[in-house]
Formats: sequence, structure tokens, C-alpha cells
Amino acid sequence: IKNSGLIEVPMGISLREVIYDIGGGIDNGKRFKAVQTGGPSGGCIPESLMDTHLDYESLAAVGSIMGSGGMVVMDEDDCMVNIAKYFLEFTQAESCGKCTPCRVGTKRLLEILTRITEGKGKAKDLDTLEALSRDVIEASLCGLGQTAPNPILSTLRYFKDEYTAHIIDKRCPARVCKALLTYTITEATCTGCTMCARVCPVKAITGEKKKTHYIDQTLCIQCNSCYDVCKFNAVDKR
Repeated sequence: IKNSGLIEVPMGISLREVIYDIGGGIDNGKRFKAVQTGGPSGGCIPESLMDTHLDYESLAAVGSIMGSGGMVVMDEDDCMVNIAKYFLEFTQAESCGKCTPCRVGTKRLLEILTRITEGKGKAKDLDTLEALSRDVIEASLCGLGQTAPNPILSTLRYFKDEYTAHIIDKRCPARVCKALLTYTITEATCTGCTMCARVCPVKAITGEKKKTHYIDQTLCIQCNSCYDVCKFNAVDKR
């Protein structure tokens, strides 16, 4: 968002008011995608529910929590599968290990999410994620385990198409998950400035000055350096 920071608002204010009226909307002209409330254990709420009120009951109804009062706003460049994995990495590391559902369950969930973001997911993983998430919630002894699966369940609920794209199409719609990306250079827009070749850490890019450059897919490590440095939008990733 344009105006990030610490704010104090009355109970019952809507997500839309916080994000757009106070936060100034999404920065850099990007499209709003989701907002997570309550900290790492909160659910991810989609654009269709932007008018949800910030109170305990309303947030619970859409699969999130009030939690710590924190809010993380995501735009179109965020992959929701990767987001669920990111927050679960934190809660899994924070598990005290006392109870098996949390100690082992969150680890298994993280392994599945990691596999999906690496393009190794299977269709049955979606059912396993949901069933195991609910088991962890029901059987964990403390609040951490009881809320840790929220990012998974909410993204499965509202962004299931992104999971399907990762598993079935072996594609990351937001172009975030490195293992599912292929970098190429467009001949029509490449000016042969050599910047991409100069920053490539594995020398995967070749080409003469002022002529189209090429990426050796067997050497490319999907580091994104060429994409970041190209001023002519000649590097494509998909």
C-alpha cells in the first residue's frame, strides 16, 4: 500500500476503508489481490470480501482472525501458494514441539507446499492439505497449532485455481516460484546492450553486442537478475 505504518481504528471498520481510505490503495498502480489479518496465523482474504468488517466474528466467518492486529496487503505479483508456504515456515519453526499434531503436522504441511511450489505437486495433495490442516487445528494443544493452518485453508478456499495451476499446469500464474519459470529473451525487443549477460552469475546468456542475446536453459538458475536489469522488457519469464 502507499501509506504503511501503525494505525488505530475503531472496531467494525471495513478492510476497504483501512486499505484504500487510510492506506491510500495499492502502490505502483498494481491490482489488489489479498490481505492477511492477524499475523502469520491469519487467513488471506480476497478482493471479493473487501467490505468485511474488522471484528472478531466477521473475520472468523471468512477464515481469518484478529490476532495481533497486523495486516499484510498483497498485490497481483504475489503467489498465494508461496504466501501460504512463507507463513507456514514461520509457524512451523515456532512450534515448541510439545504436541505431535503441531510438531509433525505443520512439518508435513510445509513439505507438501514446498513440493507444490517446486512443480512436484500431485492432485491428491489438495485433499491432503485440507484434511491435515483441520486435524492440526482440532488436535493441537495451544493457539499456535490451532491457527497455523489458516493461511493454507484460506488460500485453498479463495485461490484454489493457483494451486491447480501449480500442480496440473506446472505453472505459477504470478511468476514467483522459480522452479516453474523459464526465462527467454525476445528477439524483437532485445537491443544487444549486454547488460543481462554481464549480470548473469552462471554465464548462461550469450550474444554479440547490438545483436539478440540468448539464454542457455541448461545453465539458467532462474535468479531473475537478467529480468531485473533489462531496460527494454526483452526478458520474459513464464
